[in-house]
Amino acid sequence: MSEQQPRSDDDERRRRREDTDRFAGGKDEELRSREVTEGPDKAPHRAMFRAMGFDDEDLSSPIIGVPNPAADITPCNVHLDDVADAALDGIDAAGGMPIEFGTITISDAISMGTEGMKASLISREVIADSVELVSFGERMDALVTVAGCDKNLPGMMMAAIRTDLPSVFLYGGSIMPGQHDGRDVTIVQVFEGVGTYAQGDMDADELDDLERHACPGAGSCGGMFTANTMASLSEALGLAPLGSASPPAEDEERYAVAERAGELAMDCIENDRRPSDILSRESFENAIAAQTAMGGSTNAVLHLLALAGEADVDLSIEDFDEISRRTPKIADLQPGGSRVMNDLHEVGGVPVVLRRLLEADLLHGDAMTVTGRTLAEEIAELEERGELPDESEIEADFLYTVEDPKEAEGAIKILDGNLAPDGSVLKVTGDDEFYHEGPARVFENEEDAMEYVQSGG
Repeated sequence: MSEQQPRSDDDERRRRREDTDRFAGGKDEELRSREVTEGPDKAPHRAMFRAMGFDDEDLSSPIIGVPNPAADITPCNVHLDDVADAALDGIDAAGGMPIEFGTITISDAISMGTEGMKASLISREVIADSVELVSFGERMDALVTVAGCDKNLPGMMMAAIRTDLPSVFLYGGSIMPGQHDGRDVTIVQVFEGVGTYAQGDMDADELDDLERHACPGAGSCGGMFTANTMASLSEALGLAPLGSASPPAEDEERYAVAERAGELAMDCIENDRRPSDILSRESFENAIAAQTAMGGSTNAVLHLLALAGEADVDLSIEDFDEISRRTPKIADLQPGGSRVMNDLHEVGGVPVVLRRLLEADLLHGDAMTVTGRTLAEEIAELEERGELPDESEIEADFLYTVEDPKEAEGAIKILDGNLAPDGSVLKVTGDDEFYHEGPARVFENEEDAMEYVQSGG
């Protein structure tokens, strides 16, 4: 029998190089997921991934996290597993390794009027913190952040900004109107019905019928409430592709948007495009202009200030007042108007409003977007692809021009005085009186206010 010859130092070095090559995934050196997928010492890590069905091709690809707040708590989020699945498909098709993980949601519409509403704003912070923690702990390379109900949206955007990972924001879409007595109805009519019933001007049968027909399926509240406002502003900020906010929750186009978001996340990685490359003072001014032109939720003031803080952009409550005074209101959507997000979608979506503001020099067209193109370039791209109708083709009684607006000034007003020495936010509609003299009725909490309204006071 021949004796085995001891390996030389050169042989040992060669063997180690071969082993290293074998366990190297071939990832870009800038990708931090290499820390959990490459090298002989990461065999236990890869074993865990393989237990979940990931293969060699996956492990050599960028890891893209997909935080998903799907839940049976609210119709806003009940369909988000399907939306997230479409995003996962897009990531996979583009050559990424998608990893979905969960986070929480609170339903504002269900908790409001109770002590539970105190959890709502806190949930924004918990969502942002949880996404930050998971993406950091699991060494993810990018994010596609999925959101449905109100506080999901700023929470997810805050997480993307805070981590500064290549990120695409993905909204779950809004609910379609229901039908009552031959007309479209939404949750707005149900809330109004509570007050009308309390005043004795609606009977129990009609309120019951409204309740049963106002919300026919999945999706966020259909008017320009917090969710649709923040979804619209995600486009104006540049964190989401133009045209992604308005497709309804259960429409096939919503899932096409989700798939494209997954593909776009890979493009962001390849071009090292991060929230810090997108967001600027000009981005936030664009968002405020869009908010006030569309009659968006007052909650957006709170959320945009939080996003600006994460992005280290100087923004104050006075900026909202200043921009609102120079930006006319050109969209008349619920709750101030009668139309909903799907109506806007049918005539071109949020980009129609942005184009009108841009052509009037009320937006910064050179602000960057998640696609790597400027806002002005994105609008031109949509027009070239035939995805944004020509102005001559748009017929909508709820849309106005800058030259002939619904209101000469925007819908957001900042007030101060002895009732709110640090300032307060008011949204006005065309039917509001701008002056009112009378006593102030002050409630110490929401429950007392609701009890007063329901008692017919």
